[in-house]
Amino acid sequence: MPRIPLLSGTRLVVASVGDDALVLRPPPPGRATDAEAATREALRFPLAGEPLEALARGARRATILVQAPALPVPAATGDPRQRTVAAVSDALDVLGIPTASQTLLVACGLSRRASQREVAALVTPEFARRFHGRVAVHDAADPGLVPVDEGEEPPLRVAPELVETDLVVVVSAAETVLHGGPATLLAAANAEALRFALADSLLETSGSEGWRLATRLERALGARVPLLGVSLTLNHPQTVGLLRGYPYEAEAVERIASSPLRFAFAAAPEPLRRRVLRSLRLERTAAAVLAGPPSVAHAEALLRGIELRRATLDEPLDALVVGIPDTTPFLPREQPNPLAAAHLGLAHALGLWRDAFPIAEGGILILVAPFRRVFARPTQQPYLAFFRQTPIARSPELLAAAEEAAGADTRAIEEYRAGRTVHPLLPFRDWDACRPALERLGAVYVAGARDGSAARQLGFVPLGGLGGALEMARGHRGPNPRIGFLLAPPYFPLKVGA
Repeated sequence: MPRIPLLSGTRLVVASVGDDALVLRPPPPGRATDAEAATREALRFPLAGEPLEALARGARRATILVQAPALPVPAATGDPRQRTVAAVSDALDVLGIPTASQTLLVACGLSRRASQREVAALVTPEFARRFHGRVAVHDAADPGLVPVDEGEEPPLRVAPELVETDLVVVVSAAETVLHGGPATLLAAANAEALRFALADSLLETSGSEGWRLATRLERALGARVPLLGVSLTLNHPQTVGLLRGYPYEAEAVERIASSPLRFAFAAAPEPLRRRVLRSLRLERTAAAVLAGPPSVAHAEALLRGIELRRATLDEPLDALVVGIPDTTPFLPREQPNPLAAAHLGLAHALGLWRDAFPIAEGGILILVAPFRRVFARPTQQPYLAFFRQTPIARSPELLAAAEEAAGADTRAIEEYRAGRTVHPLLPFRDWDACRPALERLGAVYVAGARDGSAARQLGFVPLGGLGGALEMARGHRGPNPRIGFLLAPPYFPLKVGA
């Protein structure tokens, strides 16, 4: 009988499943390319529009826009975006814009503003030593944001560094329609616009309000300053050490599930398990680097990434089991609160689909997660609004009132602006991002939930273990349901249908 290891917080849950279980695993990492050389080539020969040399002609200053690396989950070492940023800066220097005239702008969206240490991790140490320009971290609540398009709702205002310059180069990885490319520009916009950065599918532009807002911003900003996007197609992270080959190889999956070390790991104190998990090394490489208008380069890089990293389902499942790791999808990596864990499973893992939703209408999602009501201080304090005495998640009236109060909370906004916490609107956007999945599902079970009331406040069904959740799914969907197990993280695209 096959055994499947699933990460639930810091614990490893091993499920014994029938031979008919559908184990979804991504393909192994693809061939790596030299990110710096590929970047130089892309800058000379973009997919569309003018090359960097033409755009930089006569320019005296430039802004390099990068996004805080909240994705992939979990974090990986050797991020090729670091070398791409250095290659772009060097190219600008050669074209007459020295580093002293360059601005490195870090876009964090509604997540906590990046610290100095996190900004330094965006570039190589060698580049950090020789860069003499200005480094800025975007503030979505800054009253000094510059209006660029207020003719539609929501109005768009952006960081001054994107307007008070002669050239903007966006450097990002094509993760989803909401991460990278024009979405990086949106991550440097006002909170009111970022609140609506949502998508039905994270891999399809149709039905994505976030993509519509991002491309609208790209057009408005492009009318004022030359824009160039550099988008990377990333390979899956390569695991090393004890996890070598996981989750790509069946032999590696079985090796982990049958290893006697997992019993010692399970018996270890939670802080030690967390330290071990965060010490594991994952290396990520670039498969391609493309340039052009941000939306053009991003769309092509994203399509290539989907083909490189996807798994295929011939038809939707009756139930899907997804393990939730002990990390937030934003920086700093912390123990997730129940809403952050739900967002990671429902909005991110379950949002990575193309052509069709991976679970049949009325089907079951089983989240394997501890779901403890823990809120890291001060970063996650805005999430407490969802777990007061009165449940608000499933009441539109209470939810709207709570969001209005959060948006007007000057103290919470000041905490965000000081870089201590996420923006108070982020929890409401996180929950709204779960809506497309929730509208299709019949139920969400939380296997291993330690705090049942927290799960119930979100409308989920808390259960003691994975075995009970699978039995309930079979009872709900019939005697022979199609049950899939998602081997993750890293989460990966699912292409549904022939």
